[in-house]
Amino acid sequence: MPNASAVSWRERYGALEARLAGQGAGRELDALKGDIGALFKQLEQEIGELSALRDDVKQLVERWKTLRAKHGGGNGDNSGTHAAVPSNAPQFSGERPVVHADHIGASTFIEKGWSKLSLGDHGGSELALRKALELSPNDPQTEALLGWALMLQEKYDDALLMFQKVLMRQPQNALARINVGYICLKKGIFGEAIEHLSRAIRLGNDKKATLYAHFYLGLVYLERDMFEDAQTFFRKTIALGPGLIEAYFELGRAFWFNGQRDEAIETWKNGFAANKFNPWGKRCAEVLATVEQGGEP
Repeated sequence: MPNASAVSWRERYGALEARLAGQGAGRELDALKGDIGALFKQLEQEIGELSALRDDVKQLVERWKTLRAKHGGGNGDNSGTHAAVPSNAPQFSGERPVVHADHIGASTFIEKGWSKLSLGDHGGSELALRKALELSPNDPQTEALLGWALMLQEKYDDALLMFQKVLMRQPQNALARINVGYICLKKGIFGEAIEHLSRAIRLGNDKKATLYAHFYLGLVYLERDMFEDAQTFFRKTIALGPGLIEAYFELGRAFWFNGQRDEAIETWKNGFAANKFNPWGKRCAEVLATVEQGGEP
């Protein structure tokens, strides 16, 4: 059944198309311009509102997954033994922003946004940082923080716009670049992800960015079933940052899907041993138990 809203928009479009094709079109050019512009603006607004709603629904999905994991998996399994899948998004650890007191109050909202972001209140951070940008537009520091807040809420389109604005002014900002690479990975834009992540490695001006760039390149190649390339980047990730336990988990998967069962099991054991209390260490233990029972990771 056709969507009623889409039908309404299509009918308005059809009416304007008929007017443009009519014999009297030349006499009402100004009116047509106004009506077409109005349709375009209204449609843009509805698309924006629907996009925001889509992102909110995604949050409902994640909350449902977390609740399901807490109370047990589907198919009648109420054992409660499965932990929620942890995120592999970059961990925010930005330094407190350097802000100066101003008469319009933007600095207060920047500091508030940073504080909430550091505490994991991503939605509250977004509200504060948007207010800061209203008071002081086009500030790269605020845009970068807002990009983090949006990305960590999985509002990827809006986050991508923020980070792209930052990179236009600060092309050497390696952290913004790996965040763009991560977002492109999540959206399945693998070529662009590789471009940004590789450039972050070439820049070499931020250890955290270099670490995550290797890890996300591994994920890109894993998604593309290029398992040996994925293994190379995951190994390098572990060498650069042994504490990034998710690299052990993903390296194990790269081995497993490449038919290297023994190497996969050994890697997951190493990941669990490296930090058994880390969520990804626990995931390594879970996948070990699964494959030992004949399941798939």
